[in-house]
Amino acid sequence: MTDSTATPPNNPAGPWAIPVRRPLPGEDKRKGGTSFPRKVWNLLVGIKDALALIFLLMFFALLFGLLAGRPNAALPVSEGALLIDFNGVVSEQPSDVDPLAALSGGNQLKELRTRDVVHALETAATDKRVTSVVLDLDRFLGGGQVSLAEIGAAVDKVRAKNKPVLAFATAYTTDSYQIAAHASEIWADGIGGVAIAGPGGSRLYYKGLMDKLGVTAHIYRVGTFKSAVEPYLRSDQSPEAKEADLAYAGALWENWLTDVKKARPKAKIDAFIADTAGAVKAAGNDLSKAGVDAGLIDKVGSRMAFSARVAEISGTSDDNRPWEFAAIPLENWVAANPVSEAGAAIAVVPVVGEIVDGEAPNGSAGGDTVAQHILGAVADSGTKAIVLRVDSPGGSVLASEQIRQALLQAKAKKLPVVVSMANVAASGGYWISTPADRIFAEPETITGSIGVFGIIPSFDQTLAKIGVNADGIATTPLSGQPDVFGGVNDEFNALAQASVEDIYARFTGLVAKSRKQPIEKIRTIAEGRVWAGGTARQIGLVDQFGGLPDALAAAAKLAKIDGAFHAKYYEEEQSEFSKMIASLTGGEQEQEAAAPRGWFGIAAMNRDLVQRRLVQDLSLLAKTGSVQAACLDCRAFLPAVPRASGREAQGFLATLALLLK
Repeated sequence: MTDSTATPPNNPAGPWAIPVRRPLPGEDKRKGGTSFPRKVWNLLVGIKDALALIFLLMFFALLFGLLAGRPNAALPVSEGALLIDFNGVVSEQPSDVDPLAALSGGNQLKELRTRDVVHALETAATDKRVTSVVLDLDRFLGGGQVSLAEIGAAVDKVRAKNKPVLAFATAYTTDSYQIAAHASEIWADGIGGVAIAGPGGSRLYYKGLMDKLGVTAHIYRVGTFKSAVEPYLRSDQSPEAKEADLAYAGALWENWLTDVKKARPKAKIDAFIADTAGAVKAAGNDLSKAGVDAGLIDKVGSRMAFSARVAEISGTSDDNRPWEFAAIPLENWVAANPVSEAGAAIAVVPVVGEIVDGEAPNGSAGGDTVAQHILGAVADSGTKAIVLRVDSPGGSVLASEQIRQALLQAKAKKLPVVVSMANVAASGGYWISTPADRIFAEPETITGSIGVFGIIPSFDQTLAKIGVNADGIATTPLSGQPDVFGGVNDEFNALAQASVEDIYARFTGLVAKSRKQPIEKIRTIAEGRVWAGGTARQIGLVDQFGGLPDALAAAAKLAKIDGAFHAKYYEEEQSEFSKMIASLTGGEQEQEAAAPRGWFGIAAMNRDLVQRRLVQDLSLLAKTGSVQAACLDCRAFLPAVPRASGREAQGFLATLALLLK
């Protein structure tokens, strides 16, 4: 018989005893409450759950932003005006949107791809859905002269089909007017007008500052005209550099005048440019009226008046808003009219921006990145030929040679290689062009600059000014060299100069072999001198004039392609994440707010560009990793966009800041 009052073995206190809860891990046994570590743990878990929820919501918001912001092939109106908003610059290859900058509220200038604008205009010329074309140049900051001429020629094709092309800007500059001149109606705001400056300007020279700071720039170069390093050696421009700059700038200016005069033959362009101030004074200090009197402007009016004029031609999308015309945005039109991919594939590999070692995003030409694109095209059995589209002032010799070696693989596979030079193909940009079977350029192309240099700063005198000295031991003459703190010795200087001279000899040898010219002749046109495309053709550096379509046709002929062919681009694609970030953060609106309008806005932007140039110049002193084949003055003829990060300059800038305190 079992005793009913017996204590169950699992409850020592008896069956009717109140069970006592044991403390959980981390719980304070003495007070019976939750301990401080437990509270912290609960807080961390709560934060983790909240962050997970936030990131989940952000993911769906980003996805929505991507889908909503991506250009849609469906056009907003059945027919209307093709609207090309030149908000920012035009370039061969727009640089990637920096997601971190976008999230932090930073502005990045908008870049329009030149070939997108040209393709849109050419397709609009024959498409009945486009009843007019609007060129909004109010916030245009320019581009290379080759790109501007290509866009102007495409506008002419629209006008040849008797379609109206209307341009508007508050204030026209040299670059914006080159495009506007091709329009059938040029409008300007009453507080703006036209002022043509032409190529030219000043740059900074740092010799005086470096002497005060005790910074020594050890320069190793070959070429009388290799002026890239002059800002660190002189307080002014050398006569040789000034001679070369005037020569090719003068050629570009003549090409600009020829283009604009052909587009507006009745305009009194020469007289207006020669005495703009006098023309304005004669017009009662009204710049816009002076433009009308000279035939540079057709009508003066506000943006609303301009829009109403376009609406008269192309209609409105909303009858209740007669001042808004039916617009087809460029992005939508490009998405709705993709380039044909019929026929054989000709690989097009863009080399845009500074040539740098390693990998690089769009807007810069990384040696690894471009070489891999070329090798990818070579490995593709469908590739019939390769066109290298160059728009670069050069850069690293090592990266340039890496790209050249990749092109030699194409040559080894019997693939034709054709180079198409855009705005600039100088120094390293010419180095990579040497394997070509044919080189195309435009009269406005900047090329040549066959020369190399290296630069290493040392701060021994700087440190001495603040009582700091460097000392140590050496087992060989090159121990610890180059010593940027103790000073660079004669043995290293001799070795560095010999290396630069050897690379220069290789460079001129490559040019002589590819151009089938005696080395003596190449030496006379090298020396780091820059040439305009017209002169470059005369002296044999390029084969013939022509743009990318001409280069593609030549490549097809060399490849013996019968029938249709199309360009297949090998370049980096912007990541979907970057696109989503830009869409989510309203990048387009920020860019519109950042771009200037009117004369004072343009002046402010020019000030910012000078600051960027300063950072670029200082960053050159930090690039001691390789010999450079670069034309720094040629950057003035590329879109005014901060292509390269200023991170290389941070160390040098920090040093200057410390010394200037």
